[in-house]
Order: sequence, then C-alpha cells, then structure tokens
Amino acid sequence: MGVLDKLEPNNVFRFFEEISRVPRGSYDCSGIADYLEAFAKERELDHWRDEANNVIIIRPASSGYESSDTVMLQGHVDMVCEKNSDSSHNFKRDPLNLCVMDDYVYARGTTLGADDGIAVAFMLAILDDASIEAPRLECVFTTDEEVGMLGAHALDTKELRAKTLLNLDSEHEGQFLTNCAGGLRADLSVPVRQKEKSGELYSLVVCGFKGGHSGTEIHKYLGNANIIMGRLLHYIGNSMKFSIVSLSGGLMDNAIPREASADILVQEEDISSFEDIVDQFEKIIRNEYRPLENNIEIYCNDKGLTTRMALTQKTQERIIFLLNTMPDGVQKMSLEMPGLVQTSLNLGIIRLKDNLFMATSSVRSAIQSEKEALSDKLRYLCQTIGGTYSERGDYPSWEYREDSRIQGIVKKLYKEKYGKEPELCGIHAGVECGILSGKMPELDIISYGPDALEIHTPRERLSISSTERVFDFTKEILRALK
Repeated sequence: MGVLDKLEPNNVFRFFEEISRVPRGSYDCSGIADYLEAFAKERELDHWRDEANNVIIIRPASSGYESSDTVMLQGHVDMVCEKNSDSSHNFKRDPLNLCVMDDYVYARGTTLGADDGIAVAFMLAILDDASIEAPRLECVFTTDEEVGMLGAHALDTKELRAKTLLNLDSEHEGQFLTNCAGGLRADLSVPVRQKEKSGELYSLVVCGFKGGHSGTEIHKYLGNANIIMGRLLHYIGNSMKFSIVSLSGGLMDNAIPREASADILVQEEDISSFEDIVDQFEKIIRNEYRPLENNIEIYCNDKGLTTRMALTQKTQERIIFLLNTMPDGVQKMSLEMPGLVQTSLNLGIIRLKDNLFMATSSVRSAIQSEKEALSDKLRYLCQTIGGTYSERGDYPSWEYREDSRIQGIVKKLYKEKYGKEPELCGIHAGVECGILSGKMPELDIISYGPDALEIHTPRERLSISSTERVFDFTKEILRALK
C-alpha cells in the first residue's frame, strides 16, 4: 500500500508517489527521465528525449478532436532539495518520506517537490487515461528549471506543433498567470588571504528564519540569514577584533536562506563581553522581525582555545563590507500592477572555501533594463573590492498577450463552474513560459496549478482537495479546446 493510495484523484497521487521515489534534484534528472521513457514505451506512446534529459511524450487526439490544434502541457521534473538541519535524508538516493495530515501531503523533514512534481503527475495521469477527451497533446517534461531553466533553454521546439500551452507550474488555485519576470543568477567571487591565528574558537549560528521562494515570497520581507550574518559580524566588529575562520549560509540561490553559520576566533580578554554582544544582537533582530518571524535564534558555542587559519584583517573587512552593502530583497514595486514586485534580488548562498569567498544571488525583474542595471550594481560592488563577477541562467520575461484565446476560455469556464471570476495576474518569479514563448512566438499561454504552500522549504505541503479541483478543471479546459 502506498501512502497516497486512498487520495483522489487516485491516478494523480499514484504517479506523484511513484516519482517521489525517484531522485530528481536539479542537475540530477537522468533517473526521472528514465522513468518517463519507460512510462511512454509501456503505453506505446510516441516520445523522445534530448541531451538535457527533457522528455516529450505525445498523446493522439481523442475521437472528434482530430482537427483541433495541438495543446502543450508542460512542467519541470526537478525539485529544490532543502531539508531540516537534523535530517539525514540523501536526495541523491533516498525516496521522499511522504506523509498525509488533514488536507495536505508533505515530506517529513524535506521539501516535497510538489513544485513541480504535481505537474508531472497531472500529465502522467492524463497520458494514462484514454477516456479524458482532448486534442493531440504534447506533454513536455523539462529539466533543471530551478537552477536557471536549463532544460527549457536547451529544448529544441522544431518538432512541436502546439498552439496553446497549459503551464502547470503555479501554486495558487484560482490564480492564472499571464506574464512573469525574467531573471538571472549572479556569482560574486572575492579572493581571500589567510594566516595562522590563535584565540578562543566560537561557532556563530543564525537560524530559525522561515525562508521561502525568492520570487513569490520576496515581498513578505522575511529575514535573510546571510544578510543577518553579515550584520552580526559587523556588529561584533564595532566592539572588538576577531578573525573569521569559516563562513557559510543558504543552500539555493532561489530560496530565501533560513540558516547561516561562521567560526570565528576571539581574544581571551573579550570572551565574556563577546557572548553578551551576540545576545544583544539576537534581541535586536527579534525586535525588527517580530511581526514576521517568531522562531529566530542567534547564538554562539564556545569550542575552546585553538590555532587556526583565519582571514587577514584587510580581507575580512572586504567580506563584511560586501555583506553589508549588497542590495537584497525588493528593489522596486510595479507602477502598473499594484502589489506586484517589479525588481528584486535574493542573496541565496555564501561560502568561504579555500582561497575564495563566493556569493550567489537570484536577480529578477519584469523590466529587462532594470535587471541589467541591478546586475551592473553587483558587478561594480564586487569589482570595487577586487572580486570577479559572472552571470548564468539568464532567462527572459513573459509578456502579457491581449489577444489571448486561452485566457477567455479559462475565464468563461471558471465563472460557469465556480460562479466567480478567476484572478488573472502576473508573478514575480521565473516560469519557463518566457523561454517557450520566445522559441514559439505564436504560443498562447496560461499558467496555473493547485495550492502548494511554503515551497522551497521543508514546510512545503500540497492541498489534496485543491489538487482534485484543479485536475478536474484541467480536464474541462482540454474538452473546451475541441
């Protein structure tokens, strides 16, 4: 018996549980591509797989739909691999530990991967059920979306015939996306110098922040553990000299970091006041974030007197300067769509490794020129302290289309079914629609999905009832495209 066997729609949750046994973190998609190929072969469905491990599976048109335009269903197979600090889960080997509580499915101690595993499950359930009426379907399973939409970038669309795209990568039922921000990943590398130093070794920990998706939740102004760590180091430096031995924070550039840590050397005469300073700083941060964050912990552990390689004073000043001057969070709100973030960035990862300090940010904007200006700001800041700057995973925004037929169909069906208007809106997050619309300019696109809460965190959970409603609505959309 599977954990999700009794849930409806049964086929959707059966396939979701099956793919949850397959490792599918970003850059680790060959296993799920193997699974999809085997699925298609078993059902004798036309399919192909490319070098990026994207898989396309074709379902022929239902009877009476032969003259209808082809429809593309699309979602990404990779997931953000976040886990609690006390979890021993190995994302490259272990199946997710699925659980059900009330109306939600979640994974114990880790992300659930409903972003975007539920799209994969929807497509598999539709491909598996010949009774679902639909035009010819091109089900496109893309890879490495969470690390720059690499699969979508690599996808060759020459063989695809779709005129309409249902992108299944949204997390709010009743909300249908019609446009999205573009983005890129910004990598900053600063050479560091170290020398042997002695002192009392302390481990500094900043943790307990909620974290979340760096696009869809950036407007909530949640605490960024990396930024807070930078402030803590500056705060300590105002009162005493110390030396950084190690520094680390965050796991993914597109997840607001929940934890950061550092090992530092403190002089013996400063030990008693040092611990008081850390306590003072915790009270300051708790006060600043009291309406938003209620589990913040900032503390130190004494590891004893030791001699270690640590940053030189000048190098350390550069790193602390960078952490305290880097822009982070919302930079500008949209002037056209009230409440929508226009430009932002998230300092997602910091690492002190060997002879380099490295920082990675996710930069997003609905306006190309603002994205470029923010990127330039990071470049200038990094180069000012002798570092190097590079970009990767640049993807375009998806622009609103006034003549969209699919928007009209969705609005009509939703009003008939639920007696109210759906919410058609933009999103401050990257979805693959921008890349696909650039490759296939005639593609008429809408993006939606069931309720998935707190994605990109170990608190991620998927609503069972919402999944059932959205799957039923998807089938109605397909019928209406006759």
